[in-house]
Amino acid sequence: MDTTQADAIPLQVARLDESRLVGSDRVLAVLKELARHPDGAGLEELTRVIGSPKPTVHRALASLRRAGLADQDDRGRYVLGDEFLRMAFAHHELRPEQVRIRPVLEALAARFGETAHYAVLDGREIVYRAKVDPPTGAVRLTSTIGGRNPAHATGVGKLLLAYRLDSLDAVRDWIGGEPLVRRTANTLGDAGALYRELRLSRERGYAVDDQENEVGINCLALPVYATSPATPSGAISVSALTYRTPLSTLTDAVEDVRRALGAYR
Repeated sequence: MDTTQADAIPLQVARLDESRLVGSDRVLAVLKELARHPDGAGLEELTRVIGSPKPTVHRALASLRRAGLADQDDRGRYVLGDEFLRMAFAHHELRPEQVRIRPVLEALAARFGETAHYAVLDGREIVYRAKVDPPTGAVRLTSTIGGRNPAHATGVGKLLLAYRLDSLDAVRDWIGGEPLVRRTANTLGDAGALYRELRLSRERGYAVDDQENEVGINCLALPVYATSPATPSGAISVSALTYRTPLSTLTDAVEDVRRALGAYR
């Protein structure tokens, strides 16, 4: 075999692998889009959002249906399949931190009459891994398990960033060329302000969200050390309606939250 033939074979394999990867990406894109439509989505709508030809999206849906990850209702609209929901909920319930942290969240929700969260950092966002609503109260937060928010605009996000970004240069590198999203008038919008807030959060051992992610909502966040005694694996927060529980009420009770976490350890 000459050199030209030898070089051609890996190139063909690479192209085949790339084609398979793109196909897998399309299937996953369809799956993620279905999750945004609890009432179902039609083929035309999915095709438009995904930006792929209709036959390609239809094949992706067929693959998902064969695996039980998607289904079609009596209106012909596509929804997430029961197998996907079974897998997601089973996995979530068995996550070690979810199982261990839930009693703390329940205690905090009952103590404050507000919503308690457990969240982790994922790049520039935080992801809610667990949530417990208060046992009573007509108004509850719309946050969901698996939901995301900008890290710099949330108490849990700033708390976790405080342990990772310990200098102004580190904060600038983390921000990079992408501007900080301003969710409200209170959201920190530049590196200097964020660095000062992270340093303060690190010094006092907790972070706050003073209506920075959503008007009318504030929160107190503390670190959770589930996997390492030095670096938080995540953070818990008590998120409250400002008219019902002012931020000062939360910060005045920070030792109560620490005691609840102490019981968790």
